[in-house]
Amino acid sequence: MREKVKRTPAQWIDILSKKELPAITSVASMLDKFSNDDISSIPKLSKAILHDQALSSCVLKVANNCNRVSYRKVTTVSRASIVLGIQAIKNICLTSKILDGLLQSKNLGPEVYNRLTMLMANAFYAGLLAKMMVPDYGDDTQEEVYLAAMLYHIGETSFWSTGSDMAEQLIKEVDLPEKEFRQYCTSITGIQFKDLSIGLAKTWHLGELLIKSLDQPESRTIEMQTISLANQLSAAIATPPNKKSDFDRLLKNISQIMKVDVKHLKERIEETRRLAIELLGSYGASVLERHIKVLPKESDFTDQVKQSALSQITQEQALLSALKTLTKLTKSSQNINEFLTFTLQQAAIIIGFDRCSFWILSSNKSCVESRTSYDNRGQAETFRSSITVNESMNIVSHVLEMDNAVLVNDHRDLKWRNYVTLEIDKLVGRGAICFAPVKIEDKMIGVISAQVFDKSQKISEDDFSQFSFIVEHLNMCLSMLSRR
Repeated sequence: MREKVKRTPAQWIDILSKKELPAITSVASMLDKFSNDDISSIPKLSKAILHDQALSSCVLKVANNCNRVSYRKVTTVSRASIVLGIQAIKNICLTSKILDGLLQSKNLGPEVYNRLTMLMANAFYAGLLAKMMVPDYGDDTQEEVYLAAMLYHIGETSFWSTGSDMAEQLIKEVDLPEKEFRQYCTSITGIQFKDLSIGLAKTWHLGELLIKSLDQPESRTIEMQTISLANQLSAAIATPPNKKSDFDRLLKNISQIMKVDVKHLKERIEETRRLAIELLGSYGASVLERHIKVLPKESDFTDQVKQSALSQITQEQALLSALKTLTKLTKSSQNINEFLTFTLQQAAIIIGFDRCSFWILSSNKSCVESRTSYDNRGQAETFRSSITVNESMNIVSHVLEMDNAVLVNDHRDLKWRNYVTLEIDKLVGRGAICFAPVKIEDKMIGVISAQVFDKSQKISEDDFSQFSFIVEHLNMCLSMLSRR
């Protein structure tokens, strides 16, 4: 049943800490009992960890994977505590429980699960990147910075792990620009994710640095800047910004803090990426490795440089490049949304449609609902509509039944008189539209529409042919993906 009542921040925090993630709350409470600077805490902490076989095993694996450990293998938790320090061991324990607790989430839809694992990977990577940025600081400060950066978005990550109806509702709008998406989430949940992070940080006693970084983001200390920049960098590597100049500026800001040039910074980042993948294996969270990506290449940015390059090549060359990229995605991605997003963006940009949309077929096959839309600049649009397909014949049901693309330059033409319902008439308006079926193997999952809004402009047969071709290639790639 759809959740309708908005909860207060206190209710959200109580639900997440006590009902959804009790194991994390339990281990955070246990770790809070041991002082970071008290040597006498080592045997007591080691004994407490040994009560949890999975936790003690993880501590040893991570300790032996840590750069600061000598060539001698660490075989006991107490030895690991001495070598790494209490703060590091506590961070390992907390990281282990958080990764394990979130990955054990039940009843998550594929899109919510993908969002959750992406955020978890970004957070883990951000923690290691933050630690990388302060190499000259003491071990305890490095560990504080690691923990604060890793848990900076713990509120949002915890929310997606709930598997609630509300999460399924929100994920439908995930392709909105980031600022708009967060505003939408707040309007539905009644709380900002940042406030959830603050509440959980206080409940779990996760340290003053994390709470201050969330509560007082205007602070300009090096530690605060590092936490913010690490999260920005991790997110930008996972999903490159449209403008390459924005990413270059981010690297420059980090290089200035570290007092190294950008070339050496990139080398440090690559070293940290390899370490992140190794450590995720030690934590038993290898499923997150696919989200730890290399630094973006020139072709990963859809900025003005790319648009300029696009204008210098023919439409056919641009389409061929897009088809090659779609094919390569079958080797590097298992996320259907990534294929759909790329196809919509490229079709809109290359062919010049005012809007390209993916309409998903409902589970009972009664209607199609618009899920994702992009304009001719490749920017996400807020467009929501649905078309009934089981009660009467219309253009969309015809496309699904015949498994064939159609072009409609004038929906008032006599040949469409039996296929234009009020829903179709409202969608097309005075413009033109074409539809193509989207399927995996022989299973229909929806349609893609491409529109022009200007009543004086038609969709040419060549443009329709190219649109049909790129959607057919998408279908082939999705079928290849399903066989893997």
